[in-house]
Amino acid sequence: MPTFLDSRHDERVPVNSATAPRALLGRLRRHRRAAFVVAVALLLVQMAVAMVSTAVEQTPTIDEPVYVGTATVYVQQHDLRYNPEHPPLGKLIIGTGLLFAHPHLDPAFTGDQTELGRHVLYESGNDPWRVMLWARLPVIVVTLLSGLVVLAFARELAGRTGALVALALYAFSPDVIAHGSLATLDVPASGFLLTSVWLVWRARRRPFLYLPLSAAALGAAVATKMSMLPAVPVVLLLAVVSVWHAGHTDPGTAPTGDARAKARLLGLAAAAVAGMTLVALAVVWTTYLAVDPRLRWTAPSDLPAVHGLHALLVNHLPLPRPYRDGMQVQFRFENATWRGFLFGRPYHGSLWYYLPAALLVKTPLGMAALWTAGSLTLLAVRRLRPAAPYLLVPPALLLVSAMTGSRDVGVRYVLFVPVFLAIAAGCAVAVRGHRPETAGPSAWTGAVRRRWPSRARTGTAALVLFVAVSSLLTYPYYLPYSNEAFGGPAKTYLRLHDSNVDWGQDLGRLADRLKGRYPHEKVWLVYKGAGVPSAYGIHATDPRTVPMSRVHGLLVVSDSAIDGAHTRLKTLLATSRPIEEVGHSMTVFRRA
Repeated sequence: MPTFLDSRHDERVPVNSATAPRALLGRLRRHRRAAFVVAVALLLVQMAVAMVSTAVEQTPTIDEPVYVGTATVYVQQHDLRYNPEHPPLGKLIIGTGLLFAHPHLDPAFTGDQTELGRHVLYESGNDPWRVMLWARLPVIVVTLLSGLVVLAFARELAGRTGALVALALYAFSPDVIAHGSLATLDVPASGFLLTSVWLVWRARRRPFLYLPLSAAALGAAVATKMSMLPAVPVVLLLAVVSVWHAGHTDPGTAPTGDARAKARLLGLAAAAVAGMTLVALAVVWTTYLAVDPRLRWTAPSDLPAVHGLHALLVNHLPLPRPYRDGMQVQFRFENATWRGFLFGRPYHGSLWYYLPAALLVKTPLGMAALWTAGSLTLLAVRRLRPAAPYLLVPPALLLVSAMTGSRDVGVRYVLFVPVFLAIAAGCAVAVRGHRPETAGPSAWTGAVRRRWPSRARTGTAALVLFVAVSSLLTYPYYLPYSNEAFGGPAKTYLRLHDSNVDWGQDLGRLADRLKGRYPHEKVWLVYKGAGVPSAYGIHATDPRTVPMSRVHGLLVVSDSAIDGAHTRLKTLLATSRPIEEVGHSMTVFRRA
């Protein structure tokens, strides 16, 4: 009689014709689970390696010194006076890394937040490479943990295969990798919001367990970036939907159809919304109290006057005074006129279609195809349709809100799009076939339906592979990524600027290039960023500060400064010859 090895007792036991199929099925399931775990680990390790190695190589981007300086003040002085336009949680996350870096900060320092960042990184005897790495590591950890939320959410909807598709798109997303490896706030805010929405979805089964957790995650999102505020009413409405669904599916609480039962269910939904609001507010207040338990605060002297709905929000929201004053600072930013650049055209002001156009350039082609297929599957497949409002409405509303903003500076403002739509894309494989029951045309239709799931999986696998190859080929230049239809990372600067391509991240690479290839040449530099070139061994002069006749040798220009160049710099560039580029964000010219 055949035998098999019983893993519980490590001995061979007989297998008859009745137990053999069950034993074989158990083995297959164990192997599939193990393969799934290995695949998840490989995807996350790949993402971690990409982010850490990128974080090690890149110098501070424009926003990072402000956040690092503010986080240092939070940790060492427990003072809220810097960077009020952003709530504290994201900077507290950054500060957890600075606890290990121990940056020195002069207690007597006075200056604005930009000067603070420069002081911490370059004027206090600190090693800027070490400080920046420790500041970035906590954000990398949060990015990886958000990937686990993507995995869990997609697995509930589309099984293990769909979960792997979703995690692969998240883990290979150039934008998520680029900004997940920086000490900034965009990826943590998106991750907290996704966690909140996932927990609201789970509340359809156990509302009293998951709604408080969802509210805490929602409060964390709002306590990280104020741009998450428009998502609050959406999440609360989704909570009502989840409570209503739970009430109709739980045999003990399902209403029988009479008005009293329905009113009771609506009352429970209203109570859930009120409770979630209180929990979210408590999280926001806690983040401010974690910085300064006494909540000392002096409002900035240059706060703008606000009117209408803005005044109503600032004056009546039950949020800490520093938060509401920070909202006024954000309103001032929105009232300003900013410079933009899209498809080779510089302009002043904002374009409503800028962010969709930028996403079109910077999203891998296979990823865009899977986003579309997955979203259509969510809407078309009956068992998935209930999840569509949870996955599609929050990012759509936030995208519309961001499109009305005045700052056309990068897709980092809509990083929630690749985060949410990765899960939607995973649903593309959740198409089931139907076995034909009759002959004739219906049999042909059934055969097509039977073949469609396997073809969908094959097509999905091919597109995921396309995304992976596109992402790996851009390593380590994730920030200036653009897809193949727009020429790849080397051509991004022709279509987009600022944090899409050139955010000051390549001073270190420029220093290595100059030292290795041009060790004794005179260098002229037009740099767009927050780093200090001399701190990285770059001793250069701004060519705009001397007569043009004196500018000879190497002229290095940040790509964002090329198309925005005024007459003087334009003349210098017109009389110079490009010889190479650095990091797809800076161009080296030679001027005779």
